[in-house]
Amino acid sequence: MIKRKRLVKSFCDLVKIDSPSGQEDKIAEYLSEKLTQLGFEVGSDDYGNIIAKEEGNNPLMLSAHMDTVEPGRNINPKVEGDIIKSDGTTILGGDCKAGIAAILEGVESSIENNQKNRPLEIIITRDEEPGLLGAKNLDYSKINSEEAVVFDGNGPVNTITGISPTYMKFDIEITGIGAHAGVEPEKGLSAIKIATELISELPQGRLDEETTFNIGLISGGTVRNAVPVNSQISGEFRSQNTETVELLNLQLKSTISKFQERYEKCSIEYDTETMFKMYRIDEKAKIVKSVFDTLKTLGLEPDIKPSGGGTDANVMLSHGIDCIVVGMATNEMHTVDEYVVIPDLINAAKLTENLSQKND
Repeated sequence: MIKRKRLVKSFCDLVKIDSPSGQEDKIAEYLSEKLTQLGFEVGSDDYGNIIAKEEGNNPLMLSAHMDTVEPGRNINPKVEGDIIKSDGTTILGGDCKAGIAAILEGVESSIENNQKNRPLEIIITRDEEPGLLGAKNLDYSKINSEEAVVFDGNGPVNTITGISPTYMKFDIEITGIGAHAGVEPEKGLSAIKIATELISELPQGRLDEETTFNIGLISGGTVRNAVPVNSQISGEFRSQNTETVELLNLQLKSTISKFQERYEKCSIEYDTETMFKMYRIDEKAKIVKSVFDTLKTLGLEPDIKPSGGGTDANVMLSHGIDCIVVGMATNEMHTVDEYVVIPDLINAAKLTENLSQKND
């Protein structure tokens, strides 16, 4: 039986452990100890991802990530009725520690009731937020699961990610010509000016129902009284349409080429990288049917929704692991207004409990 008080305490204990991306050692140590206490054989790969196993054939993977975004240090969770939130100065860390708490509670409850039938592999990745780096560097030779439930969705556990986009990042480096801003500015060529003009010709925001484009960072210059020699632009675009991704990539390349021709004395270098690729849920997949059936036994109707973000499932699917991404009771992720709904968190734990009792 899922114990609300224990689950809430477990979640609050987890979010109090600082674990911004790249600084997950303390939370990894805590989780390794906890999973060992639950009877798992716990190890890690060279990247620091936690790999916890039970003996048996046909294991089911339960997955979440241990890192959080900023501001995520010294989190002070507050329980107000059925809601858990931060004190307003930080995120809450429900993304993804609500998922971890649900997994831990579901497993513990199943063990207590002596009803556990299917062996589990629990994979807790690090460095998910910067671009699914933990999943990309996961040692898949150590993984035996062919099916996975990834706890990393927004909203209640019956909110299912139906489609996730391809995500491209890009970085542009502009080198102009320096000069004294007050004495001889006409001898200079401002890298910042070029950057602002270039940005103005790129798309911004939501382009259609499937596509977004964003310039997230711009920097340049060294002092206020010099024509800036360097500027940097960093951005991204995402789409659930492969053709649109290709078209945006061509548009970016064409725009940069045009500005290189316009400002032939400057240098414009750029690179792009595919951070993750799109997928659509396969409702005929065995794990999808299993989760849907389990949700219905809990009185929950699967609610399939598109997502503009990515999860470790984007990477795991490319390694042949059938995945389904479920909600984990978190809302307003990546903001100081983030909150977790306790009844939804209980349902996420119940899903874990019930899945571990099924012998598929």
